[in-house]
Amino acid sequence: MREQIKWLWANMDKKLHGRHILALVISAVTSGMLLVNPALSQKLIDDVIVAKNPDPLIGILMIMLVAKLLREGLRYFMVITLEKDAQSVVYNLRCKLFRRLQYNDMRFFDQHRAGDLMTRMSADLDWCRHFVSYIDYRIVDCVCTFLFTMIYLFCVNWKLTMLLVVITPVLMMITKLYSAHVRPRFIAMRDRLSEMNAAAQENIAGNRVVKAFAREEYEKERFDERNQAFLDSNLRINKLWLSFYPFIELLANAMMLITIFVGGIFIIKGELTPGQLSVFTGLSWALSNPMRELGNLLNDLQRFSTSAHKVMELYYVSPRISDSSDAVDHDHMRGKIEFKNVSFKYDSQTVLEDVSFTVQPGQTVAVMGPTGSGKTTLIQLLARFYDVTDGTVLVDDCDVRKWKLQQLRGGIGTATQEVFLFSDTVEGNVAFGNQDLSVEEVKDFARRAAADEFVSKLSEGYDTIIGERGVGLSGGQRQRIALARALAVKPSILVMDDTTSAVDLETEQYIQNQLRSLPFETTKFIIAQRISSMRDADLILVIKDGKIAERGTHEELLANHGYYWQTYALQNDIPTEEAK
Repeated sequence: MREQIKWLWANMDKKLHGRHILALVISAVTSGMLLVNPALSQKLIDDVIVAKNPDPLIGILMIMLVAKLLREGLRYFMVITLEKDAQSVVYNLRCKLFRRLQYNDMRFFDQHRAGDLMTRMSADLDWCRHFVSYIDYRIVDCVCTFLFTMIYLFCVNWKLTMLLVVITPVLMMITKLYSAHVRPRFIAMRDRLSEMNAAAQENIAGNRVVKAFAREEYEKERFDERNQAFLDSNLRINKLWLSFYPFIELLANAMMLITIFVGGIFIIKGELTPGQLSVFTGLSWALSNPMRELGNLLNDLQRFSTSAHKVMELYYVSPRISDSSDAVDHDHMRGKIEFKNVSFKYDSQTVLEDVSFTVQPGQTVAVMGPTGSGKTTLIQLLARFYDVTDGTVLVDDCDVRKWKLQQLRGGIGTATQEVFLFSDTVEGNVAFGNQDLSVEEVKDFARRAAADEFVSKLSEGYDTIIGERGVGLSGGQRQRIALARALAVKPSILVMDDTTSAVDLETEQYIQNQLRSLPFETTKFIIAQRISSMRDADLILVIKDGKIAERGTHEELLANHGYYWQTYALQNDIPTEEAK
């Protein structure tokens, strides 16, 4: 826990450190001010009531009122200050965490569920805020209240105070025992919360699939299971606290009874005044209550510790893929692509093996092959979403590992089959990678991607909010907007991964014609299953089992009568016997 607190302190603006310490000092001072009224109550009883002397009454009451108002004013300032500090810390952390998410590599996102990441960015961060704004000052408050009260009571009557001191260690032992049992339960509860959030996020993202298969009830039951698991985890923690709470309450009440009983005996013996006994009875809560509250604070501390640990994991994670120290600065990307004996393993599974080919600037390379053969991995290595296991991927005769990631990926425009569109206007989505585009340029790229016609028919044209993931658009429409977005960056390398799989053949032909007459030179990297999408490519690669099984032009591959020819035959209704 010490590590988490130090980390949180380090992420607070240094200019806030002094202010935060001042607020905690004020908390300690206001804890001491709690003793003012009991002390004055003693004088009120002994010097006014018992002595039957009303003269000091008004003065005592005025001092009690002023002390109360001053204390509340100081506490208000303290609470406001701590909350401001807490919000500042969380704001800074949220910015840093989001930045780290942006620059983490694909492998990181492969290994972390979206629901878990959202929990760290929301609920876990909120516990960090709660620590700064509440937990730390309450700990100071409890400790100072206990110590100041103990010192004051020793000054009033040390014998009676010693009796009370005997009980307090027992309260501390119970609290410590509770703390040891509660930590693993908080870890389990936090994991259940993450699982529940992940289930909800997956359901929302995949709602179309759920409805298509009429699996609403199944999804409801799946979420209910995780929700119930989270509830059970919370209940186990509450039950644990309830099992300790009666003992703490029993000891606290015993402290009050002992105070009254022994104090009464001392009054009879003349060792204690009625006013002094009122001080003991009035402040007995100040000895027992901090112990009781520490139990609740330990709950909060364990929650904070668990949540802060999860946030720190995200905070300190380092991307495996980043700019190398000897990265070369490139003014412009020409678009030459070369794979030299490239092999790639994901964990222990071989995805690509000894892949080699070269594409000159402005040329088109097309890749096809069975599902899972490693086609998409080629473009992921090209954009350096992953690093090769063996071999080299070169762009413009420079190893992609020597390129600055911003320059490398900035020169590549990517459009994939699975399209993600932002909750923004059509114009905003098309211009996502190039914010300097004019409206006319946006429309031009949309026209080249065969999107202008249907976009113009939308309720507000290019200003239409299309919704998260392109809700309200067909698969083909989303693909065409994604292609327009890729073209809009005027890339030196244009990557199309089954980009036209959801459009009709006529639209595909229109797009192909537009791609041949782009106002800028680009090397095209096409992954497709349709022969019509790749027949004009300068180089066609057939990938099977992670290896290049066939290579050549359309005519050359047809003459080989291999996988490419078989696919061609199937798509053109050529009899299988003839295909053979």
